[in-house]
This record gives sequence, structure tokens and C-alpha cells, in this order.
Amino acid sequence: MSLTRRQVTSAALAAVPLAVAATGTARAAGRPRTLYLAGDSTAARKSADAAPETGWGMALPFFLHKDRPVANHAVNGRSSKSFVDEGRLDAVLASIRPGDFLLIQFAHNDEKTADPARYTEPWTTYQDHLRLYVDGARSRGARPVLATPVERRRFDADGNALPTHGEYPAAMRALAAAEDVALLDLQALSLALWQKLGPEETKRYFNWTATEQDNTHFDPPGAIAVARLVAAELLRRRVLTARDVRRLDDEIPESWITWTPATTA
Repeated sequence: MSLTRRQVTSAALAAVPLAVAATGTARAAGRPRTLYLAGDSTAARKSADAAPETGWGMALPFFLHKDRPVANHAVNGRSSKSFVDEGRLDAVLASIRPGDFLLIQFAHNDEKTADPARYTEPWTTYQDHLRLYVDGARSRGARPVLATPVERRRFDADGNALPTHGEYPAAMRALAAAEDVALLDLQALSLALWQKLGPEETKRYFNWTATEQDNTHFDPPGAIAVARLVAAELLRRRVLTARDVRRLDDEIPESWITWTPATTA
């Protein structure tokens, strides 16, 4: 069932602590303005046993100054719906403060029509759930930023890069316009980059190994390339200023990528 706009707004506002509304400005003073990231496996932090798979959120700090830290809450396999249902948005909103940013990228798992725990319909439930993030961030004095889903690696027989996300990018663009939210069009930007690189060169940017040919997730060069697109768009869209970003034109060593220790059962 599609959430109504009233339900969406009420859900976001109901969780606002009165103390935040009263003291948020004071708390924001003297602390870094953090960029929170809500998303799926394409952005998430990976453990060492998944290497060389790399989420672009792991590389984003390389392009932001240290006083613009990144809190990466993206998790493998989540959609805009399941991220909310599991309480992950609540956890973000419990930590976010006035002056912070909430960058939101979902669609890969929203597209899974056979999985009711994750599936959303682009023009109804997908937009409804995205509003929870937008309204939740704004209710806490933070700035929401929507990012269309980064593209997969898919080419036709003539070497043309193909879009894979159906109506979801268009639905997000429409929502961003209707709600006056800054939009990073990663779908269009990444598709253009894959087209420029071509079918063979893009293999270096995705998680292609001796045992796996993964056209969705990135390796270090791919994660760095997408993070560079994100940082450049944050600047171009005036979400961040020139003082907030760095190294946009610099070569970033792959060795800077680090994975979290592998967990043991």
C-alpha cells in the first residue's frame, strides 16, 4: 500500500526530540558538519573477506576535507523500504544534527519485484519512502540530498552503455523537483562515464576477478571514480563549497582503500 503524504510527514516529525528543536543550533556550533549516507551495497563499506569489492562511500572521504566527515550507513541489499523497516533510518535520524547532510541513494533493491520486503513501485511507494528521508532530515535541521542510482555495467552488441534502472531515476528526479531537494544525477553521470570507457575498460572499474564477473559492484578504481562524481556534483549543486572538497582532479592511489576486518562466525 502506498503511504500518504500526511503519513510520511507525520512519521518523520513524530520522532523529532523536542530537545533537538530547542537546542539544535547550539549543538551545531563548533562541530563538523557531517555527511550521512543512506544507501545500498554500491555505496556500503565492505569487509576484508569481500575485497576487492568496494562501495563508493568508502572513497568519498578522499574528496572531502576532514571537517566534512562521512558517516556511511549504507548497507548491502537494502532498498528505500527495507532500510526504513529495519530501523536504519531511525538510527541515522537519532544521530544527525542541524547543519549536517543526508545523502540518499536507493533503487537497485527497490527493483526486486519478487521480494515484498524490498520492492517499491517507482511512482508511488518509492517516492513515498524517499520522502521519509527528506522530511526526517529537514525536521532535524539537516539538508537532504537525493542521488539517482549509479548505473550497472551493461552494453549492447554495438558497445552502447545501457540504462538498467527503469523508471526509478525519473521518479527520483520528479520528487527532487517537487520537494526542492538537491539532486545528484549519478545514473546519468555514471552511464556517460561507462560509455566513455567502453565495454572492456569498464571491467577495470567493476568487481571482475578470476572467479567473479560482477557488473553491479565496484572495485577500488570504480569506487574512486564514482566518489569523484559524487563530490564534484555536491560542489556543482552548491550543496558543498570549494572549501569542502579536495583532490577532484588528483590521482587517488588504490592503496588508500581499506576494508573493515572480516567477521568470524
